Amino acid sequence: MHSYTDTSRLRGRAVLYRLIYAAETVGSTGASTLSLAQILGAATVNNRRDNITSAVMFHDGWCLQGIEGSRQDVDRLMRRIRDDRRLNNIRIVSDKPVAERRFPEPMGLCDDPCAMMKAIGLTNMAQITAYHADRIVELKQAA
Repeated sequence: MHSYTDTSRLRGRAVLYRLIYAAETVGSTGASTLSLAQILGAATVNNRRDNITSAVMFHDGWCLQGIEGSRQDVDRLMRRIRDDRRLNNIRIVSDKPVAERRFPEPMGLCDDPCAMMKAIGLTNMAQITAYHADRIVELKQAA
């Protein structure tokens, strides 16, 4: 079993970060079963290697992804994401230190994005704020 430990330190404690971003998707990114399988497969391998836990949601031409790990690991992944031609207009919604991981897997998927959007009271992911993103994390963990 893979152990998720963090290497950055603050006052002797491991520092964990959670970054959540929203982005417009290009073409059929995240819209087809094949696209989802390719994204989830590659991300699971890479995130396990890089000690990242994550969850992603695709909805109506948008992607919302939460990433957890050390500052260095999260920043490295975000550099790769910014270079990904399947995403446009990437916007950091939230980026903060957290006490613990909320995403149990290297790469999880929200399987009912319409219900999640309804639960947070939004119809368009372009409107998402840090409050909404944190609410999604809470709802996902409670599920």
